[in-house]
Amino acid sequence: MIVASKDAEARLKRVLISPQISISEAVPILDRAGMGILLLCEDDRRLVGVLTDGDIRRAILRGVSFEKPCISIAGRNPVVAPQPVSPSEALHFMDHSRDFVVNHLPVVDAEGRVVDLLLRRDLVTQEQLALSAVIMAGGAGTRLRPLTEDIPKPMLLVGSRPLMELIIKQLRQAGIRRVNITTRYRPEKIIEHFGDGQSFGVEIDYVTEDRPLGTAGALGLMQAPDEPLLVINGDILTRVDFRAMLAYHREHGADLTVAVRQYDLQIPYGVLECEGLHVCQVREKPSFRFLVNAGIYLLEPSVHCYIPNGQRFDMTDLIQRLLEDGRPVVSFPIVEYWLDIGQHVDYEQAQEDVRSGRVELDGLG
Repeated sequence: MIVASKDAEARLKRVLISPQISISEAVPILDRAGMGILLLCEDDRRLVGVLTDGDIRRAILRGVSFEKPCISIAGRNPVVAPQPVSPSEALHFMDHSRDFVVNHLPVVDAEGRVVDLLLRRDLVTQEQLALSAVIMAGGAGTRLRPLTEDIPKPMLLVGSRPLMELIIKQLRQAGIRRVNITTRYRPEKIIEHFGDGQSFGVEIDYVTEDRPLGTAGALGLMQAPDEPLLVINGDILTRVDFRAMLAYHREHGADLTVAVRQYDLQIPYGVLECEGLHVCQVREKPSFRFLVNAGIYLLEPSVHCYIPNGQRFDMTDLIQRLLEDGRPVVSFPIVEYWLDIGQHVDYEQAQEDVRSGRVELDGLG
């Protein structure tokens, strides 16, 4: 039987929240906990629902206000196991209680109070994903000069380690072992540090651009893959769950999945809506919500034929070609920590997030 330990109790406390806190308050708690789930409980730990990263992603796509209580989007009838439960029983609950596999299993006592939370990764060895990755690292990082005068942007230190080392660690922890790195600016700095990738637990190959090929053109220099391909820009610091992204990609039958980030833009003026010369409505400093490209993509092997060989080609061009051809392209909202380190202010923010503990480098991935 599984017996809850002190460590398990500490982990459990990180995911217990009130059903009435707002979605916006729950999101950073979910990200910091790093387990993809929060347990919504009354004061006596009686379980009333669960909130997963998938619930948050679906709420973003539906345009749900994040000021609503998190119970409004939570699962009210979660899969649970009674105390005590053996590892084999726990896996049976996870595999057979729904039409789909679940990865989180709250354990409750006879009164429905939570006593433990089991994760699939507690019970089975995490297998290698049938997924390879490409890190786009060919840019010159001109907006970050003079920091990038002698070093590629992905090799800038975040805390005590290069940004790309953090990305590779996250890929490895997700079960990805085959990594390609596209290079152009100061490639020797990258190659000298990572070599063949063996010391970082992955297999690394390099794709060299002899001229700028855009955000997707370097993929045309590679052999056509025989498995899905994760493409990530080399200047991104994030805790995105790549396994969850792959599951989402498969669930929706996508040819290409693009990670998106919610971006709120507030107009600093009163906005007038008019019909001709007549004012119909006044909106004081309205806010507009957009989903913006987050620089992380999942591509099916069949997409490779859309990418020209040796020509400048951007991911936006690829997306447009797929859409014009009627191929399924879906968006994957990011609810985890994400930062595009494109300018000095972003780099300073990354360092501050590390110093403050908002980003724990050893916990990435």
